Amino acid sequence: MLDWSDDPYWLVFGLMGNLAFGSRFLIQWIASERAGESVVPLVFWHLSIVGSLILLVYALHMKNPVFTIAYLPNAFVYMRNIALVKRKQRQGA
Repeated sequence: MLDWSDDPYWLVFGLMGNLAFGSRFLIQWIASERAGESVVPLVFWHLSIVGSLILLVYALHMKNPVFTIAYLPNAFVYMRNIALVKRKQRQGA
């Protein structure tokens, strides 16, 4: 059963994290359809960082060790992907 008893502001905050994190797949799908091949646009990684950090804060608020550990390393991985994309762009320029 879902527990909706948390403070409404925290619930909205957590849902915003889910929206940011989930929307990255829609963005990636649209970009791939436009390109006619599988691509991962830079905004995908930005939404990944924003969504995972919001969800990490929410998991910490909920004192949930499973989700805290799940979201803890994500931002570092996403930032590294952004650095790799930017390096490739600089090399191509």
